[in-house]
Amino acid sequence: MKSLTVRLALLTAALAMGSAAHAADAPLKGKTVAFVPTSLGYDLTDGWNTMVRGQLEPLGVKWIVRDPNWSTDAGAQAITSLINEKPDVLLVQNPDIQSYARLLKRAEDAGIRVVQVNMRSAAKTSAFVGADWVGIGEAMAKAVVEKCSPKAGKSGKISIVQGVLTAAASTFQMQGVQAVLAKNPDIKVVSNQAADWDASKARAVTDTALKQHPDLCGVIGFWDGQDTGTAAAIREAKKQDQVFLATNGGAARTGCANVANGNFSAYMTYDVKQQSQELVQVVKTLLASSARPAQDISRVTPVGVITKASLRDDSCWNLDEYNKK
Repeated sequence: MKSLTVRLALLTAALAMGSAAHAADAPLKGKTVAFVPTSLGYDLTDGWNTMVRGQLEPLGVKWIVRDPNWSTDAGAQAITSLINEKPDVLLVQNPDIQSYARLLKRAEDAGIRVVQVNMRSAAKTSAFVGADWVGIGEAMAKAVVEKCSPKAGKSGKISIVQGVLTAAASTFQMQGVQAVLAKNPDIKVVSNQAADWDASKARAVTDTALKQHPDLCGVIGFWDGQDTGTAAAIREAKKQDQVFLATNGGAARTGCANVANGNFSAYMTYDVKQQSQELVQVVKTLLASSARPAQDISRVTPVGVITKASLRDDSCWNLDEYNKK
Protein backbone atom coordinates (compact mmCIF):
# COMPACT_ATOMS: atom_id res chain seq x y z
CA MET A 1 0.00 0.00 0.00
CA LYS A 2 2.85 2.31 0.90
CA SER A 3 4.55 1.53 -2.44
CA LEU A 4 1.32 2.37 -4.32
CA THR A 5 1.04 5.67 -2.44
CA VAL A 6 4.62 6.57 -3.33
CA ARG A 7 4.03 5.75 -7.01
CA LEU A 8 0.86 7.85 -7.09
CA ALA A 9 2.71 10.72 -5.46
CA LEU A 10 5.51 10.52 -8.06
CA LEU A 11 2.98 10.36 -10.90
CA THR A 12 1.14 13.39 -9.53
CA ALA A 13 4.42 15.31 -9.27
CA ALA A 14 5.39 14.37 -12.83
CA LEU A 15 2.02 15.49 -14.17
CA ALA A 16 2.33 18.74 -12.26
CA MET A 17 5.77 19.41 -13.71
CA GLY A 18 4.50 18.57 -17.20
CA SER A 19 1.59 20.96 -16.76
CA ALA A 20 3.93 23.67 -15.49
CA ALA A 21 6.26 23.20 -18.48
CA HIS A 22 3.32 23.32 -20.88
CA ALA A 23 2.08 26.49 -19.22
CA ALA A 24 5.55 28.03 -19.42
CA ASP A 25 5.76 27.33 -23.16
CA ALA A 26 2.18 28.42 -23.88
CA PRO A 27 3.15 32.10 -24.52
CA LEU A 28 5.42 30.92 -27.36
CA LYS A 29 2.68 29.56 -29.57
CA GLY A 30 1.97 31.84 -32.51
CA LYS A 31 5.03 34.02 -31.87
CA THR A 32 7.54 34.82 -34.64
CA VAL A 33 11.31 34.74 -34.33
CA ALA A 34 13.50 35.93 -37.23
CA PHE A 35 17.22 35.26 -37.77
CA VAL A 36 19.60 37.34 -39.90
CA PRO A 37 23.09 35.75 -39.93
CA THR A 38 26.12 37.03 -41.83
CA SER A 39 25.50 34.12 -44.18
CA LEU A 40 24.25 30.56 -44.07
CA GLY A 41 26.41 27.75 -45.38
CA TYR A 42 29.06 27.42 -42.66
CA ASP A 43 29.14 25.63 -39.33
CA LEU A 44 28.34 28.50 -36.95
CA THR A 45 25.27 29.88 -38.67
CA ASP A 46 24.00 26.51 -39.85
CA GLY A 47 24.41 25.24 -36.30
CA TRP A 48 22.45 28.11 -34.70
CA ASN A 49 19.79 27.94 -37.41
CA THR A 50 19.27 24.20 -37.08
CA MET A 51 19.54 23.88 -33.29
CA VAL A 52 17.50 26.94 -32.28
CA ARG A 53 14.80 26.36 -34.90
CA GLY A 54 14.63 22.70 -33.88
CA GLN A 55 13.79 23.67 -30.30
CA LEU A 56 11.41 26.57 -30.98
CA GLU A 57 9.25 25.31 -33.85
CA PRO A 58 7.82 22.34 -31.88
CA LEU A 59 6.61 24.91 -29.32
CA GLY A 60 4.53 26.69 -31.95
CA VAL A 61 7.03 29.43 -32.83
CA LYS A 62 7.20 30.59 -36.46
CA TRP A 63 10.86 30.68 -37.53
CA ILE A 64 12.03 33.02 -40.31
CA VAL A 65 15.60 33.18 -41.65
CA ARG A 66 16.90 35.77 -44.11
CA ASP A 67 20.31 34.98 -45.60
CA PRO A 68 22.34 38.03 -46.74
CA ASN A 69 25.07 35.74 -48.14
CA TRP A 70 27.91 37.89 -46.76
CA SER A 71 26.41 41.12 -48.14
CA THR A 72 26.04 43.84 -45.51
CA ASP A 73 23.69 45.77 -47.79
CA ALA A 74 21.48 42.71 -48.22
CA GLY A 75 21.51 42.20 -44.45
CA ALA A 76 20.44 45.79 -43.85
CA GLN A 77 17.62 45.38 -46.36
CA ALA A 78 16.53 42.16 -44.64
CA ILE A 79 16.42 43.85 -41.22
CA THR A 80 14.52 46.84 -42.65
CA SER A 81 11.95 44.50 -44.17
CA LEU A 82 11.62 42.56 -40.92
CA ILE A 83 11.04 45.74 -38.93
CA ASN A 84 7.99 46.31 -41.14
CA GLU A 85 6.90 42.69 -40.67
CA LYS A 86 7.26 43.02 -36.87
CA PRO A 87 8.50 39.63 -35.63
CA ASP A 88 8.41 39.29 -31.85
CA VAL A 89 12.15 38.62 -31.56
CA LEU A 90 14.95 39.32 -34.03
CA LEU A 91 18.27 37.45 -33.84
CA VAL A 92 21.10 39.25 -35.65
CA GLN A 93 24.74 38.34 -36.26
CA ASN A 94 26.43 41.67 -36.95
CA PRO A 95 29.10 41.79 -39.69
CA ASP A 96 30.74 44.77 -37.95
CA ILE A 97 30.17 47.23 -35.13
CA GLN A 98 28.42 50.04 -37.03
CA SER A 99 26.53 48.79 -40.10
CA TYR A 100 23.33 47.61 -38.39
CA ALA A 101 23.46 49.77 -35.24
CA ARG A 102 20.75 52.27 -36.22
CA LEU A 103 18.51 49.53 -37.60
CA LEU A 104 18.73 47.52 -34.40
CA LYS A 105 17.74 50.59 -32.41
CA ARG A 106 14.81 51.12 -34.81
CA ALA A 107 13.71 47.53 -34.26
CA GLU A 108 13.83 47.92 -30.47
CA ASP A 109 11.94 51.22 -30.68
CA ALA A 110 9.29 49.41 -32.74
CA GLY A 111 8.81 46.88 -29.93
CA ILE A 112 10.85 44.08 -31.52
CA ARG A 113 13.23 42.49 -29.02
CA VAL A 114 16.69 42.14 -30.59
CA VAL A 115 19.23 39.48 -29.63
CA GLN A 116 22.74 40.05 -30.98
CA VAL A 117 24.41 36.73 -31.79
CA ASN A 118 28.15 36.27 -31.22
CA MET A 119 29.16 39.66 -32.63
CA ARG A 120 27.97 42.90 -31.08
CA SER A 121 27.19 46.22 -32.72
CA ALA A 122 27.52 49.69 -31.25
CA ALA A 123 23.80 49.60 -30.41
CA LYS A 124 22.57 48.19 -27.11
CA THR A 125 19.65 45.81 -27.49
CA SER A 126 17.61 43.47 -25.29
CA ALA A 127 20.20 40.70 -25.27
CA PHE A 128 23.55 39.34 -26.41
CA VAL A 129 24.52 35.67 -26.66
CA GLY A 130 28.03 34.92 -27.83
CA ALA A 131 31.69 34.25 -27.37
CA ASP A 132 34.13 35.75 -24.88
CA TRP A 133 36.26 37.32 -27.61
CA VAL A 134 38.71 39.03 -25.27
CA GLY A 135 39.19 35.74 -23.41
CA ILE A 136 39.73 33.88 -26.67
CA GLY A 137 42.35 36.40 -27.78
CA GLU A 138 44.14 36.04 -24.46
CA ALA A 139 44.04 32.23 -24.59
CA MET A 140 45.44 32.09 -28.13
CA ALA A 141 48.19 34.59 -27.35
CA LYS A 142 49.22 32.76 -24.17
CA ALA A 143 49.46 29.46 -26.06
CA VAL A 144 51.61 30.98 -28.82
CA VAL A 145 53.82 32.90 -26.37
CA GLU A 146 54.47 29.73 -24.38
CA LYS A 147 55.61 27.89 -27.51
CA CYS A 148 57.52 30.71 -29.20
CA SER A 149 59.30 32.59 -26.41
CA PRO A 150 63.08 32.94 -26.75
CA LYS A 151 63.12 31.59 -23.19
CA ALA A 152 61.93 28.31 -24.74
CA GLY A 153 64.69 28.48 -27.33
CA LYS A 154 62.45 29.77 -30.13
CA SER A 155 62.69 32.85 -32.37
CA GLY A 156 59.92 34.81 -30.64
CA LYS A 157 58.55 35.81 -34.06
CA ILE A 158 54.81 35.50 -34.58
CA SER A 159 52.17 36.55 -37.10
CA ILE A 160 48.58 37.67 -36.51
CA VAL A 161 45.84 37.01 -39.09
CA GLN A 162 42.75 39.04 -38.19
CA GLY A 163 39.27 38.85 -39.71
CA VAL A 164 37.33 41.94 -40.73
CA LEU A 165 38.98 44.73 -38.75
CA THR A 166 35.70 46.48 -37.93
CA ALA A 167 33.99 43.30 -36.71
CA ALA A 168 33.51 42.98 -32.97
CA ALA A 169 35.15 39.55 -33.05
CA SER A 170 38.38 41.05 -34.42
CA THR A 171 38.30 44.16 -32.24
CA PHE A 172 37.85 42.27 -28.97
CA GLN A 173 40.17 39.39 -29.85
CA MET A 174 42.88 41.93 -30.59
CA GLN A 175 42.35 43.49 -27.16
CA GLY A 176 42.99 40.10 -25.57
CA VAL A 177 46.04 39.42 -27.74
CA GLN A 178 47.55 42.84 -27.01
CA ALA A 179 47.03 42.43 -23.27
CA VAL A 180 49.14 39.26 -23.31
CA LEU A 181 51.81 40.59 -25.68
CA ALA A 182 52.25 43.70 -23.53
CA LYS A 183 53.50 41.41 -20.76
CA ASN A 184 55.86 39.55 -23.12
CA PRO A 185 58.13 42.09 -24.84
CA ASP A 186 60.43 39.33 -26.09
CA ILE A 187 57.71 38.30 -28.58
CA LYS A 188 57.94 40.15 -31.91
CA VAL A 189 54.88 40.50 -34.18
CA VAL A 190 56.38 40.46 -37.68
CA SER A 191 53.03 40.51 -39.53
CA ASN A 192 49.57 41.69 -38.47
CA GLN A 193 47.06 41.75 -41.31
CA ALA A 194 43.36 41.28 -41.98
CA ALA A 195 42.12 38.38 -44.10
CA ASP A 196 38.44 39.43 -43.95
CA TRP A 197 37.28 35.93 -42.89
CA ASP A 198 38.56 34.67 -46.29
CA ALA A 199 40.66 31.48 -46.32
CA SER A 200 42.39 32.39 -49.60
CA LYS A 201 43.47 35.77 -48.21
CA ALA A 202 44.69 34.13 -45.00
CA ARG A 203 46.72 31.71 -47.08
CA ALA A 204 48.35 34.52 -49.08
CA VAL A 205 49.09 36.59 -45.97
CA THR A 206 50.71 33.64 -44.20
CA ASP A 207 52.65 32.55 -47.28
CA THR A 208 54.20 36.03 -47.49
CA ALA A 209 55.01 36.08 -43.77
CA LEU A 210 56.73 32.69 -44.00
CA LYS A 211 58.83 33.77 -46.98
CA GLN A 212 59.86 37.03 -45.33
CA HIS A 213 60.55 35.36 -41.97
CA PRO A 214 61.75 31.76 -42.42
CA ASP A 215 62.13 31.45 -38.64
CA LEU A 216 58.50 32.37 -37.93
CA CYS A 217 57.41 30.39 -34.87
CA GLY A 218 53.69 31.02 -34.39
CA VAL A 219 50.48 32.34 -35.91
CA ILE A 220 47.42 33.69 -34.10
CA GLY A 221 44.40 33.31 -36.38
CA PHE A 222 41.01 34.86 -35.69
CA TRP A 223 38.62 32.17 -37.07
CA ASP A 224 38.96 28.49 -37.98
CA GLY A 225 37.09 28.84 -41.30
CA GLN A 226 39.57 31.47 -42.38
CA ASP A 227 42.55 29.64 -40.88
CA THR A 228 42.20 26.59 -43.06
CA GLY A 229 44.01 28.87 -45.50
CA THR A 230 46.61 29.79 -42.87
CA ALA A 231 47.19 26.10 -42.20
CA ALA A 232 47.50 25.38 -45.92
CA ALA A 233 50.29 27.94 -46.27
CA ILE A 234 52.16 26.44 -43.31
CA ARG A 235 51.71 22.93 -44.69
CA GLU A 236 52.91 23.88 -48.18
CA ALA A 237 56.01 25.45 -46.65
CA LYS A 238 56.59 22.12 -44.83
CA LYS A 239 56.74 23.95 -41.50
CA GLN A 240 54.00 22.26 -39.51
CA ASP A 241 56.60 21.12 -36.97
CA GLN A 242 58.01 24.64 -36.68
CA VAL A 243 54.97 26.94 -36.76
CA PHE A 244 52.39 26.77 -33.97
CA LEU A 245 48.92 27.83 -35.19
CA ALA A 246 46.31 28.91 -32.64
CA THR A 247 42.82 29.65 -33.92
CA ASN A 248 39.23 29.55 -32.71
CA GLY A 249 35.73 28.47 -33.70
CA GLY A 250 32.40 27.04 -32.63
CA ALA A 251 33.61 23.50 -31.90
CA ALA A 252 32.18 21.95 -35.06
CA ARG A 253 33.43 18.60 -36.35
CA THR A 254 35.69 20.21 -38.99
CA GLY A 255 37.55 22.13 -36.28
CA CYS A 256 38.37 18.96 -34.37
CA ALA A 257 39.38 17.24 -37.61
CA ASN A 258 41.93 19.99 -38.21
CA VAL A 259 43.30 19.50 -34.70
CA ALA A 260 43.56 15.75 -35.30
CA ASN A 261 45.41 16.12 -38.60
CA GLY A 262 47.83 18.71 -37.23
CA ASN A 263 46.53 21.75 -39.13
CA PHE A 264 45.58 23.49 -35.87
CA SER A 265 47.98 23.33 -32.92
CA ALA A 266 45.52 24.86 -30.43
CA TYR A 267 41.79 25.37 -31.03
CA MET A 268 39.97 27.79 -28.73
CA THR A 269 36.22 27.21 -28.80
CA TYR A 270 32.85 28.73 -28.01
CA ASP A 271 30.40 25.85 -28.07
CA VAL A 272 27.57 26.43 -30.59
CA LYS A 273 25.48 23.77 -28.83
CA GLN A 274 25.64 25.73 -25.58
CA GLN A 275 25.03 29.03 -27.39
CA SER A 276 21.95 27.58 -29.07
CA GLN A 277 20.56 26.49 -25.70
CA GLU A 278 21.24 29.98 -24.35
CA LEU A 279 19.53 31.57 -27.37
CA VAL A 280 16.41 29.46 -26.83
CA GLN A 281 16.26 30.39 -23.14
CA VAL A 282 16.77 34.08 -23.89
CA VAL A 283 14.04 34.00 -26.56
CA LYS A 284 11.67 32.34 -24.08
CA THR A 285 12.47 34.99 -21.48
CA LEU A 286 11.85 37.83 -23.94
CA LEU A 287 8.59 36.32 -25.21
CA ALA A 288 7.31 35.90 -21.67
CA SER A 289 7.01 39.70 -21.40
CA SER A 290 6.04 42.35 -23.92
CA ALA A 291 8.30 44.89 -22.24
CA ARG A 292 12.02 45.25 -22.84
CA PRO A 293 14.07 43.82 -19.94
CA ALA A 294 15.00 46.37 -17.30
CA GLN A 295 18.60 45.29 -17.81
CA ASP A 296 20.05 43.97 -21.06
CA ILE A 297 20.57 40.19 -20.95
CA SER A 298 24.12 38.95 -21.61
CA ARG A 299 25.12 35.31 -21.99
CA VAL A 300 28.84 34.90 -22.66
CA THR A 301 30.12 31.44 -23.65
CA PRO A 302 33.16 30.16 -21.71
CA VAL A 303 36.39 29.60 -23.64
CA GLY A 304 37.29 25.99 -24.33
CA VAL A 305 40.73 24.76 -25.44
CA ILE A 306 41.25 21.73 -27.65
CA THR A 307 44.66 20.35 -28.56
CA LYS A 308 45.66 17.00 -29.99
CA ALA A 309 46.46 15.84 -26.45
CA SER A 310 43.02 16.76 -25.11
CA LEU A 311 40.96 15.84 -28.19
CA ARG A 312 38.10 13.38 -27.53
CA ASP A 313 35.39 11.87 -29.71
CA ASP A 314 32.82 14.21 -28.19
CA SER A 315 34.95 17.39 -28.22
CA CYS A 316 33.07 18.73 -31.25
CA TRP A 317 29.51 18.54 -32.57
CA ASN A 318 28.30 17.21 -35.90
CA LEU A 319 25.61 19.17 -37.75
CA ASP A 320 24.51 16.05 -39.66
CA GLU A 321 23.20 14.56 -36.42
CA TYR A 322 20.95 17.57 -35.86
CA ASN A 323 19.74 17.62 -39.46
CA LYS A 324 18.63 13.99 -39.07
CA LYS A 325 16.49 14.98 -36.09
